[in-house]
Amino acid sequence: MNMASPAAGPVAPLAPAPAILAAANLLLPHLEHGRRIDAIVLRAAMETACRGSDATGAWGWKAAYDACEVATVLFLRKYGNAVFRKAASPEARLLQLAKIAALLPTQTRRSEDSQNFQQFSTPIPLGFAALSAAAITSDDVVLEPSAGTGLLAILAKTDGGALILNELAETRADLLSSLFPANPVTRLDAAQIHDHLDPALVPSVVLMNPPFSVMANVTGRMADAAYRHVASALNRLTPGGRLVAITGAGFGPEVPAWRDAFTRLQERGRLMFTATVDSAVYARHGTSIDTRLTVIEKLPAEDPSLFPASPGTAPDVATLLNWVEAQVPPRLPVAPPKVTVSAPTAAPKAVRGYLDRSAAMRPVADPAQDPEGVELTYETLGWAPAEGARLSDAIYEEYALQSLRIPGAQPHPTKLVQSAAMASVAPPRPSYRPMLPADIHQCLSDAQLETVIYAGEAHADYLSGAWTVDATYDNVSAVPEDAAGAVRFRRGFMLGDGTGAGKGRQSAGIILDNWLRGRRKAVWVSKSDKLIEDAQRDWSALGMERLLITPLSRFAQGKQITLTEGVLFTTYATLRSDERGEKVSRVRQIVDWLGSDFDGVIIFDESHAMQNAAGGKGERGDVAASQQGRAGLRLQHALPDARVVYVSATGATTVHNLAYAQRLGLWGGEDFPFATRAEFVEAIEAGGVAAMEVLARDLRALGLYTARSLSYDGVEYELLEHQLTGEQRRIYDAYAGAFAVIHNHLDAAMEAANITGSEGTLNRQAKSAARSAFESAKQRFFGHLLTSMKTPTLIRQITEDLEAGHAAVIQIVSTGEALMERRLSELPTEEWSDVRVDITPREYVLSGARDKT
Repeated sequence: MNMASPAAGPVAPLAPAPAILAAANLLLPHLEHGRRIDAIVLRAAMETACRGSDATGAWGWKAAYDACEVATVLFLRKYGNAVFRKAASPEARLLQLAKIAALLPTQTRRSEDSQNFQQFSTPIPLGFAALSAAAITSDDVVLEPSAGTGLLAILAKTDGGALILNELAETRADLLSSLFPANPVTRLDAAQIHDHLDPALVPSVVLMNPPFSVMANVTGRMADAAYRHVASALNRLTPGGRLVAITGAGFGPEVPAWRDAFTRLQERGRLMFTATVDSAVYARHGTSIDTRLTVIEKLPAEDPSLFPASPGTAPDVATLLNWVEAQVPPRLPVAPPKVTVSAPTAAPKAVRGYLDRSAAMRPVADPAQDPEGVELTYETLGWAPAEGARLSDAIYEEYALQSLRIPGAQPHPTKLVQSAAMASVAPPRPSYRPMLPADIHQCLSDAQLETVIYAGEAHADYLSGAWTVDATYDNVSAVPEDAAGAVRFRRGFMLGDGTGAGKGRQSAGIILDNWLRGRRKAVWVSKSDKLIEDAQRDWSALGMERLLITPLSRFAQGKQITLTEGVLFTTYATLRSDERGEKVSRVRQIVDWLGSDFDGVIIFDESHAMQNAAGGKGERGDVAASQQGRAGLRLQHALPDARVVYVSATGATTVHNLAYAQRLGLWGGEDFPFATRAEFVEAIEAGGVAAMEVLARDLRALGLYTARSLSYDGVEYELLEHQLTGEQRRIYDAYAGAFAVIHNHLDAAMEAANITGSEGTLNRQAKSAARSAFESAKQRFFGHLLTSMKTPTLIRQITEDLEAGHAAVIQIVSTGEALMERRLSELPTEEWSDVRVDITPREYVLSGARDKT
């Protein structure tokens, strides 16, 4: 992919392909985390990969920019399919690609080679406009005659096309061979591609950005260079195929100097679309020249002298994309290209096999994205307490699998315990076998796999009784099973594990089981939008694309959700949004996407956020049902076949707060002896905490509930007292006085802000909300203040313990990833044995025992 440029700068050596590829892999995490790659980051990556600086001639800046482009290819190779699945419309895809491109540096420096060979790669947004014009399908074989660093090629591959790549420059050709190992990469003069390319390789699409005015082995500028490249590629194209070219703006049929040339081209291929593009589109790639997008079909024009009118010059890629969508006609029907091999120029067997695959043999989804699923193997056991065994006097008992054994499964990394009541019973022997990757034992522990098994077992059955749901999804009524509109609700499962047991990983495992069974839509509801990072982390840990988890906030309320598949992540606060005018509610928006017959997974993470879903009694009288709880119930009512999982370490503080857990069958049916929720609440309240404990035990005995916690066996705590200094007391008193002033004048401030109701009085709800916000801010402030005062004492104690030779664990949490990595590298780790450094985007842990003990 090449184009023209202003004068070249100082000559600098090009780094070889392995070094560029190594630098690209160092840059890839920045793109994955959405961090901009500036000159400092780029220089550091190149110096590491090339083991030297640009000042010493170890690498040149053009090679550095190539590394940025290769990192983009690596990113799209890894996440491109997910990005395209999530952003269904061309406009949405363009927006996502533009965000990626914005993370790359502007190419302000260039080498002599880049100038002489016009090596200026296609900007990703412009490449996507060309891709849209090409309309590539999985049946197509795509030729890119001047493939450069592969930015156009990776877009074509993401769209499903098989590739034929050609690049004359040695380093770039080496890069392409590494980036696209399954595709043929030839090293021919692209201006004569038809003459020299193996006759067996016949494309149905040509996607190209040729040099505008230079040719191989020719000194000086060649005015017809672009024409030669296009004409040769058009000759190679199969009849009915499509050629899409990015060229200089001057190469067009309306330009008098080129009118005759285009007339000759139309004797073989019909011009379907042409438009120029403003130079600003290429500014970040080191040049400022107007360009042109041209679309040609391999079909002779009825009148070669007539050309379609150009819409003009597009000021940006978005405008160009709109023109392409509106004016470029659909593809002509064309048979998939057949690969015929003639000696002695036959392509290698691997190449022929790749190109010869029929579309019928290709799965709808890219097989690289989804691991192959196999049914999990396990053995069921008949559990009973050992003869003469009795529970200890402790509150918790050590946790172990009771009703099954999973060959090859690993124990949980940290010892787990469960309450004595839960340990006194065993879940039933299951029969459901999850569909999971063969290497799942490396990702999930035996306890976590047990959860996936029992969730699937619960979801295989329905609650007794039949029901009707009204149009609002609020009211559910029991009806005979043969009544019109009657539905049955699928049984749910509740995961009550504590911190450290991996509730997120288990939730991802349940979704993955259903995903590999073909249920490729799921909903993940949680407490905070920040928790999507944890969900994506757990999902990707199982070998899946993290970007398949998409926030609902990407889709405006009332708009259609355009995902064809994926895990939709939302918060309870978003879920409770009711309809607004013509905008349907968020619940209705999700139901419309899933369909009323949806039988996939809904994860209610931190499900206690739906507490008080049905109202109840409070210290000050009746308490209205919470909006979040009602929204959660509506979603469950609207999708009776959904596989519901409640996830909460705190379950419910009172029995009233279990109203959201409708799918456990606690009332209203034959599964439990309570006809209504009111009877259930009354009975459990009468029994107190003991009754709640018995309820949990019975749910476990039914295989509907599990609750494990990390064991603190052997952990000792030592209280460390911090003595406040006089200065710290003065600081605290000063802030306390300031907040007292605010507190005493809060009513006057609200009146000044005109927080009033319809009659001019202070609005009670608004006043309550303002006071709540003030009190929350005050508590957070003093919490931070006291923590900052105590920290020096804690650091001093840690230092003394380390100097005394005691074993120590240090946990450091920071949002500044690069800063924390640098700080960790400065710690005296040579004095430690068994040092473990675990760095994730959210937490950094350095632990081990010093050698001085």
